[in-house]
Amino acid sequence: MWCQVRLTGTKYGCGIGGCGACTVMISTYNADSKKIRHYPANSCLLPLCSLYGAAVTTVEGVGTTTTKLHPIQQRLAKCHGSQCGFCTPGMVMSMYSLLRNHPEPSMEQIAAALDGKPAFSPSLFGSCLSSLCKPEEFHPRDPTQDYIFPPELIRMAEENKGRTLVFHGERTTWISPVSLEELLDLKATYPDAPLVVGNTSIGLDMKLLGIWHPVLLHPVRIPELHVVTMRENGIVIGAATHLAQLRDILLSLVPELPAEKTKIYRTLLKQLRTLAGEQIRSLASLGGHIVSRGSVWDLNPVLAAGNAVLNLASIDGTRQIPLNDEFLTKVPEADLSPMEVIVSVFIPFSQDDEFISAFRQAERRKNAWSVTNSAMKVLFQPGTDVIEDLAIFYGGISGTTVSAKNSCLKLIGRGGPMMGNLVVGLGHTTVTGGLPGLALHRVCRWPRSSTIQVMVFKVYLNVYKMMIHCKRTITGKGLDVNPHQPPQDPVGRPIMHESGIKHTTGEAVYVDDIAPADGQLYMAVVTSTRAHAKILSIDVSKALEEPGVVAVVSAHDIPGENGDEHEKVLAEDEVHLHLGLLYHHILHTINGHSNLLFYVLLELNNEFLNLLQEAIEHNSFLTKEKKIEKGNVEEAFQTVDEILEGEIHVGGQEHFYLETNSVFVIPRKEDGEMDIYVSTQDATVVQELVASALNVPANRITCHTRRVGGAFGGKSTKPKFFATAAAVAAHKTGCPVRFILERDDDMLITGGRHPLWGKYKVGFMNDGTIKAVDLEFYINGGCTLDESENVLNYVLLKCPNAYDIQNFRCRGRACKTKLPSNTSFRGFGFPQAGLSAETWIVAVAEQLGLPHDQVREMNMYKTVTQTPYKEEIDPRNLVVCWEECLEKSNYYRRRQAAEEFNKQNYWKKKGIAIIPMKYAAGFTKKPSNQAFALVHIYLDGSVLVSHGGSEMGQGLYTKMLQVASHELKIPLSYIHNYERTTATIPNAFKTAASIGTEVNGKAVQNACQILWKRLEPIMEENPDGKWEDWIKEAYEESISLTATGYFEGYPTYMDWEKGEGHPLAYYIFATACSEVEIDCLTGDHKNIRTDIVIDAGFSINPAIDIGQIEGGFIQGLGLYTMEEIKFSPEGQQYTLGPDTYKIPAVCDVPEHFRIYLLPNSRNPVAIYSSKSMAEAGVFLGSSVFFAIRDAVAAARKERGLNCNFTLDSPLNIERIRMACADQFTEMVKTFP
Repeated sequence: MWCQVRLTGTKYGCGIGGCGACTVMISTYNADSKKIRHYPANSCLLPLCSLYGAAVTTVEGVGTTTTKLHPIQQRLAKCHGSQCGFCTPGMVMSMYSLLRNHPEPSMEQIAAALDGKPAFSPSLFGSCLSSLCKPEEFHPRDPTQDYIFPPELIRMAEENKGRTLVFHGERTTWISPVSLEELLDLKATYPDAPLVVGNTSIGLDMKLLGIWHPVLLHPVRIPELHVVTMRENGIVIGAATHLAQLRDILLSLVPELPAEKTKIYRTLLKQLRTLAGEQIRSLASLGGHIVSRGSVWDLNPVLAAGNAVLNLASIDGTRQIPLNDEFLTKVPEADLSPMEVIVSVFIPFSQDDEFISAFRQAERRKNAWSVTNSAMKVLFQPGTDVIEDLAIFYGGISGTTVSAKNSCLKLIGRGGPMMGNLVVGLGHTTVTGGLPGLALHRVCRWPRSSTIQVMVFKVYLNVYKMMIHCKRTITGKGLDVNPHQPPQDPVGRPIMHESGIKHTTGEAVYVDDIAPADGQLYMAVVTSTRAHAKILSIDVSKALEEPGVVAVVSAHDIPGENGDEHEKVLAEDEVHLHLGLLYHHILHTINGHSNLLFYVLLELNNEFLNLLQEAIEHNSFLTKEKKIEKGNVEEAFQTVDEILEGEIHVGGQEHFYLETNSVFVIPRKEDGEMDIYVSTQDATVVQELVASALNVPANRITCHTRRVGGAFGGKSTKPKFFATAAAVAAHKTGCPVRFILERDDDMLITGGRHPLWGKYKVGFMNDGTIKAVDLEFYINGGCTLDESENVLNYVLLKCPNAYDIQNFRCRGRACKTKLPSNTSFRGFGFPQAGLSAETWIVAVAEQLGLPHDQVREMNMYKTVTQTPYKEEIDPRNLVVCWEECLEKSNYYRRRQAAEEFNKQNYWKKKGIAIIPMKYAAGFTKKPSNQAFALVHIYLDGSVLVSHGGSEMGQGLYTKMLQVASHELKIPLSYIHNYERTTATIPNAFKTAASIGTEVNGKAVQNACQILWKRLEPIMEENPDGKWEDWIKEAYEESISLTATGYFEGYPTYMDWEKGEGHPLAYYIFATACSEVEIDCLTGDHKNIRTDIVIDAGFSINPAIDIGQIEGGFIQGLGLYTMEEIKFSPEGQQYTLGPDTYKIPAVCDVPEHFRIYLLPNSRNPVAIYSSKSMAEAGVFLGSSVFFAIRDAVAAARKERGLNCNFTLDSPLNIERIRMACADQFTEMVKTFP
């Protein structure tokens, strides 16, 4: 689609079906049933051969700007449902596929369609809310707009009904038989050939592990494999039935049967609701799920416990085998022979006195591999509590699903308190065998025997308790639009994102969407396999022999400088981390392998220094110690009633922007000029480094950035190295070079948020007043400096959060380790430092037995005073936000309700927390805050605006249009944004620190005001004229219609020697209140409600600002409760894709999510009295962290345990579970 017909709306996000950016709709016609099936699918997993006879609908087939928008596209755009837009086409296709099958879908069907979709953008919120848009403007769905299934494909399906399809590739033959007999003959001929239905398992093995199969069998056209038959004792379902079809079958079957017969079917439905996303469920088959026998596959334990039977066939005949523990552990006598296939699965009805339940626990509630799962079936003798039959299966503990068979046999025939029997019976359960390969990093660190007991107890509870299902609802957001705002003035109004429609239609162009240039080559990266090593030799001969390989680029090919003072573009003699860019392939095709180079490395030392503590022990630092001090801390400690000391660890975070780092370099034919199309926040440094590497003046290098598919700080310093590598390749070959990083390479190379280790010492009085605080911070900078010093600066400047401590000292250093170089990230150190502040606030409250909110409020800034760095602060809006949030969230009433809930529930607890925030915006140096703009007025009256900001989804371009429209007093339709390019705007600083709108807006405002002043005499002479008339008259009078705008920047500075200054432009105040419910047995938590009150000043665009707050909050939610980057002791990174690294999805959004912009607030510093919102929301996610802590404390208090404890971030399922100490965790000696 991309290369041949230029349909670029479908995006390549991860390559393994984990992000949904590549979603398309597949339509197939069944010649037997005469029915058409529509379903969403991840195009990155679809073999081309499997699409023979299918219709593929991409986002371009749904609606375009040149034809007609589909209601989905219109609503998603006008309700502000997109930000960077890279994943929006995938969202559209998921919802469109749903509507093609269910024109009036239920909320459960809508939720299922969006399962696993990233929640950083407000797509879900936008599509569900109407407070910021006008629903009456939406046109209804028009069924005639949908493409019909092509008649020629129906004819083809009928003609090929009895015809075997065979496709021969260079290495693989694809065969699609039409009868079971033919399939069995093929299996006899090719016994090792796997059956491929959805390619969700085989495809990943081929892509990730390099497994190759000479023959693949595709049995989807065989009727026997799709059978659905009702028998007197159960149902038979064909093995090729897709999991989404299985769900629909069971949903229609369960209401028609007596409830006692459907217990296993309802349990299967429960597991299917959380298993993968809808795209995977639409592809994966029941038989494939069973036969692949993954350790964490969720249906196999249920089917085994429910006595499912597999119907097998081969050329030797048919037979049946039970789906039991022997089959799951691949005992030869109980397994398929190489020539056999699973034809169908018999799932029996449940019995009257039989109960079955299942449980899974994953790093995310939906669309994530289970960490552990289990199923239990118990059959009682009629009218008694005597166990007649018992089966328990669990996965994630060993290399496959296993059975507690011996323990179950001992319990059969017993009566009495079954739970006690179960725990005793399983107390000495052992598991043999290890976990396969990289699955090791996904298992819990708590002992396996404890895991088994918890799972058994969990399903036991489910047997005897009704499952409570809460429907997710997203409520409206508070918004006050100024009623006196002139209707023609767009400033302050919720204007739709200027690219919103193009996001939903797939017409928004990103770097990899640019049309191929003649002779272009593709580039792939080769990385080091050692953390710190010396290069002894390199052999590239075999790589150059591979078809399609044109050249290998090394540091020796760089004509100028190789990188900057801190980091190399390409490694020369030594690599300093696992991801050192050693060399690159340049290939003709995208699918070229980057592992064809052979090189020898000599490791320099065995001290890997991955952890902060290791770096501190070895005195390995990137920076000198920095300090800020106010008052006399040591004297104050002598006067307080109590002193507490503790520490907090905050983990790192992966940016996980949907568009990976992307570069397209086109060399020109003269003067050494090059065009660099790059996804970056900082085109200036890209230009500088490329020019330095090629040894040409910067004016020969032109960088272009139309839009960025998400960045979050991760495309600030890193893209310059990728662009330079590609530019060197283009220089060497004379050809255009396209360099698009694969997801795993991007996650491996680019680093992320700095992990932080903080130590605190707090002195306080018995009433909760904190008199003295002494803090010490260490951040993990990785192997090079990058942005670590700046991040450390912000940690120290912002670490008190909203608390006015008269005697305060903080110190910190950035540590050097052999991990990837960490870089800037949304919030820039404050999310880590702010969590530290709230930790010592909670510690004080717990020590004194006071409510946390009371200690917070007591120590908050309240009146005009000075910060620790001796800057005046007026915190009155902080107090207003706090009081407003208490009221709007009904905090005290809900706290009382949570306490009552906790009294009634032992294994589930609710928690609630309210957190204030003082966030400072901007850069600490004035030159970093400057901005430039260029505005042209053309003779037809249209206006072109250029500025130095990069559009990354934060709505910068939209707000610049609003500024220009306001200043020139013309409609938005007259104005167009030009791309960010160094040709029109040189020397612009990076778009970061949330102030892109303010500084670039000031520059655009300046340029427009200059033009307006020039036009004023013309308008005064002809006050009744039109804009177009005035422009033509100005031209006739030789008045320039072009103006440059400039903003010199906020006058910020910081004297670190004195520890004082005016380092930040202004403050943003907010308060967030969150409520959660935790499962003490599993560590799972549910986000019930979040209320945020935030001081946004006078919002230029409330819709965009609220979307930024939403996205920031969800990203903070991931940082504090879910996301964890995992390394081996040797520094090998395990988390390299959406399968191993989970960001929050739609299912993690609070069930009730309300955001209120504080009315009547002004900010005299920024343009139009606005404030930046892009980063402020991240820390507010910590309200969920402390709500979870509150719930954990309730559990510990009920168990008689100490409630003054520290929880590290991320507060994931494992840490929650272990903190809720009980009889199952007593065997654990160490507390994580």
